[in-house]
Amino acid sequence: MEQGLLTLPLGMVYILHAEKPPLPADDPNESHWLDEGQVESQFGAAHGAGGGADGQDRPAWDSKLQYVLAQVGFSVGLGNVWRFPYLCHQNGGGAFMVLYVVLLVVVGVPLFFMELAAGQCIRQGSIGVWKHISPKLAGIGYSSCMVCFYVALYYNVIIAWSLFYMGNSFQYPLPWEQCPVDTATNDTVKECAGSSPTSYFWFRKALDITNSIDESGKFNPIMTGCLLAAWAIVALGMIKGIKSSARVMYFSSIFPYVVLVIFLVRGLMLDGAIEGITYMFYPKLEIWGEVQVWRQAATQVFFALGLGYGSVIAYSSYNPVNNNCHRDALMVSGINFMTSVLASLVVFVVLGFRAKNITLHCVAENLGLLGDGESHWSEQPWWPEFNLSDPGSVSIGEYREWYSHYSSLVGPNITECNLEKEMNKGVEGTGLAFIAFTEAMALFPASPFWSTLFFLMLLNLGLSTMFGTMQGILTPLMDNFSVLGRHRTVLTVSSCALGFLIGLLFTQRSGNYFVTMFDDYSATLPLIIVVVFETFSVAWVYGADRFLDDIEVMLKWRPPVVYKYLWKYVCLLAMVGLLAASVLRMFFKWPTYTAWNETTASEASLRYPGWALAMIAVLIVIATLPVPIGYLHSTLQSRAVSRLRPQDGAIAGVASCVGGGGPEVHREMYTKCSSNERLDAALEEDEEEEEEQRGGAVHSRVGFLPARSEEHYRLLPQREELEEEREEDTVL
Repeated sequence: MEQGLLTLPLGMVYILHAEKPPLPADDPNESHWLDEGQVESQFGAAHGAGGGADGQDRPAWDSKLQYVLAQVGFSVGLGNVWRFPYLCHQNGGGAFMVLYVVLLVVVGVPLFFMELAAGQCIRQGSIGVWKHISPKLAGIGYSSCMVCFYVALYYNVIIAWSLFYMGNSFQYPLPWEQCPVDTATNDTVKECAGSSPTSYFWFRKALDITNSIDESGKFNPIMTGCLLAAWAIVALGMIKGIKSSARVMYFSSIFPYVVLVIFLVRGLMLDGAIEGITYMFYPKLEIWGEVQVWRQAATQVFFALGLGYGSVIAYSSYNPVNNNCHRDALMVSGINFMTSVLASLVVFVVLGFRAKNITLHCVAENLGLLGDGESHWSEQPWWPEFNLSDPGSVSIGEYREWYSHYSSLVGPNITECNLEKEMNKGVEGTGLAFIAFTEAMALFPASPFWSTLFFLMLLNLGLSTMFGTMQGILTPLMDNFSVLGRHRTVLTVSSCALGFLIGLLFTQRSGNYFVTMFDDYSATLPLIIVVVFETFSVAWVYGADRFLDDIEVMLKWRPPVVYKYLWKYVCLLAMVGLLAASVLRMFFKWPTYTAWNETTASEASLRYPGWALAMIAVLIVIATLPVPIGYLHSTLQSRAVSRLRPQDGAIAGVASCVGGGGPEVHREMYTKCSSNERLDAALEEDEEEEEEQRGGAVHSRVGFLPARSEEHYRLLPQREELEEEREEDTVL
């Protein structure tokens, strides 16, 4: 029995030598969107990793539309609505947009195409894809999962905020239209009077925020309930995998576009819309010389496409092998950019309307002050020729021209009313959605309707991105751990429950500051590091040429050779540069956050305390640690296998071949033969004899594609010597 076990590996070589069954022929001109069973019959027969963890069929998209909507829904998120318009606003308008397009084409699209092709080739999540290239790279996938979890924690808080505002939109008038009255003094609440009704409602009613991150405060019960509802929606939407989340995508991915178009049409009818659009698109080319602008544009490209999360890989892993992922990369990237432009138009049309209303109100107030002093000042040479009894008849341009000539004579009570200055007050992120935009919508006729529509749009944008983020966590885990794969529902519900419990950190009164911390630092740097390793792994470890060869086999045509140079040099250098710029910015500029001061009713920039910096460092280390740990673990395991006693090594080889050992041991025992690799003379003679018996030659090459029709293996040198000794023992 023992002798049989020791001689079995040599027989396994001949079993592995046999040809694998070829895939059914596909029409290269058609895209075959197969059902679950058909996909599994193609990929599962050729490669065991393609199936579910429990041996069941791997899920597949019902249609191409379903898949595209999922990818678009994930990549098009809240950042398109409030981050991209803000960056355009702050960095030269049209000039920033041109810079963004350049970086999107030379960096964003190639990396997006790389992730799509990798997931479609291997039909695994992020962990399985990078482990397939080399076991030493498996840590990249685990880091992607960690970053996805970070993002999911705070992203769902934003969804909870949207739920809160949407619930409060079913009131007339809207609760943020007017300042409340202090019942004790019967006067307007001081904090609201010193800021604005929308700012007061956001900071005091919605967040009940503290003055700094050091003051934790108690939990906000209303926001805690909204967060629980947000996680419940995510759990219900994903409880059946892509089958349930994809059905939700039909609404959550399309509805935001309907709302954006409605807002754009309505906004173009508003007074001030043209001024807003002009301000946005007016190019300021001098900004191209600023390194900070390049960093912000590259970061926006990076996050807009969702690179590094593993979600793009997870979604594409449910595709059939002949899907044209190159066309998908171009299409989704184009849709993403056009969505950002559409959202920017909507934002600046509304902000232009808001700015003009504020400026006209300023003009009316100043004309009122002039009217009060008409009996004293009417004989002065600077006295305007306006009709003070009808402030609406005075244009902003007329008032500004008068003020520019006589500002030094009229005294401090009469102020400047500048439309450009109002437009210049850029509001970023949550401030844009929950302060500036809500203030503008309060001026709309039928404001509750528009407010409900807007926050329902934010809710759907957030959910579609949240589904993709969670898919980047669940798919790799289910693909690589059979126990989790067999209990999809339990894994999904448990992950959402854990996310809610940890997310209670963000429902404290200081929770908004932690959201900013996670968004600015804890998720950003690890994500950039992950993409750097991904790009290096494909371009240099696996080889860009080899990767293009595999894509050619998969798509039946070869992508342009320019991708090789973009992956190897342009993308890699761009990501390393972005990483260096982000790290240097942290070291040379003390990390800060924007805090709300209740006493002054204004925002102030504060430094993070030492414990918060330590927390940021720990979160970054935890997210990036799987990369070196995975490398060390695989290296040590390889060395342990190479030091096994001959008998142990042979038994390990048997175990790996028959499924009893791990994939790492199997890699040490056998290696695929490349088509251009010359074997030693003895092995070549054996191959020729076998080929004559089979009536054909075997041709194979190491491939990224798991589905290859013909493959053969040879033993590593140290194992060949071992097997020769075993043969001699058997003969004797």
